[in-house]
Amino acid sequence: MTYLPNPCEPRELPGSALLSLPPEIDLCNASELLTQIVSEADARADRLRVLVLDLTGTHFMDSQGVRLINEVRHHLRHRARVRVVAEPDGVASHVLELTGVRRDVPVYDNLAEALMP
Repeated sequence: MTYLPNPCEPRELPGSALLSLPPEIDLCNASELLTQIVSEADARADRLRVLVLDLTGTHFMDSQGVRLINEVRHHLRHRARVRVVAEPDGVASHVLELTGVRRDVPVYDNLAEALMP
C-alpha cells in the first residue's frame, strides 16, 4: 500500500527544521514529497541552516527515496545542510547504504544526534 505524501507538521528549532517522512516512499509519492519539502525549506530560507529528514517511520523506500534525498540536497546546496535520521537496521538505512547516499549525506541513527549543532 502506498501512502499519500504527508510529512508531519515540520518542527522548527533554532536554525533547523525537522520533517518526518511517511511510512513508504516510492514512485507514487516521491514527487509530491519533494515539492512539499522544498516548499517548507524555502519558507524558512532566511533562517534555515540544517534540514533534518526523519526516516525512522519509513518502512519502505526504493530508488525514488534516494532520488528525493539527493534532489533536496542539491536544492539546498548553498543555503542549508541536509541530515537524515534512519533506524540502523531499517530498510531506509540499508537502501541509503547500498546506494552510496551515506557518502554524501550524513545519516544518523537517532534524532538527538541529527539535531546537534
